Amino acid sequence: MTTTKDFAAKNIAICADSIWATLGNGPSKTHVLQNVSLDIAQGQWTSIVGPNGAGKSTLLRCLAGVIPHNGTVTLLGQPMHKLPHRERARQLAWLGQNETSADDLTVWDVAMLGRLPHQAWLAPPSAQDHAAVESALRATQAWEWRARALGQLSGGERQRVLLARALAVQAQVLLMDEPLANLDPPHQADWLAVVQALVAKGTTVVSVLHEISMALHADQLVVMAQGRITHQGPTRDSASHAALVEVFDQRIAIHSIDGQWVALPRTDHHVYSY
Repeated sequence: MTTTKDFAAKNIAICADSIWATLGNGPSKTHVLQNVSLDIAQGQWTSIVGPNGAGKSTLLRCLAGVIPHNGTVTLLGQPMHKLPHRERARQLAWLGQNETSADDLTVWDVAMLGRLPHQAWLAPPSAQDHAAVESALRATQAWEWRARALGQLSGGERQRVLLARALAVQAQVLLMDEPLANLDPPHQADWLAVVQALVAKGTTVVSVLHEISMALHADQLVVMAQGRITHQGPTRDSASHAALVEVFDQRIAIHSIDGQWVALPRTDHHVYSY
């Protein structure tokens, strides 16, 4: 049996063992994840990639404990299902797809929601809470709008505020599903800088990304197809690049440009006529 001490020695933040997840009921029931197992390294950035329908977001939701599934997930050495909700919310922060919040809340109040796991019932925010929220809003360049209502913001601006809410938790593990949605290239670069700073401080980051070139900045790559993991390994390894090219049917090519790995589309693979 793996103990908390074993997890610390192996530097494992999250362990998923034999995860099965389904959607629908009866004849429409679909196995979205099929016997998936993986370890997420502590203090590193792991990016989950694959084609549409591969099960990436479902896997991330299982790791976050927000949807039912078969199998076990262990967070920092403790079985996820045994962790009290507040303790889990302090250890793991979550930014899902299409996250919402009340449009009449101010940006400051939305970000302050990230501090709820640290606050006693009905207690006012502490100085530490205020400092954490300010730091998060400044990191996402949302500080100047802190008094504005969320409903007054564009899609990209809202996404930055919701990221600030997740950052304000100051959790040891941060899971993000399509965090670059609605962000323009400069703010995607800002997001990358935030992630790299978090990892430098020892935070474990797991992201699901469609932006393959951005995912190639991660430390570890998890490649998925048809509800299974087809490859997991260091992002810079040629085997990871080969697995990535294969899962996208040879429609992309991985190149090194100015010291960065980038994925470019291959337009010569298929020719379509309209």
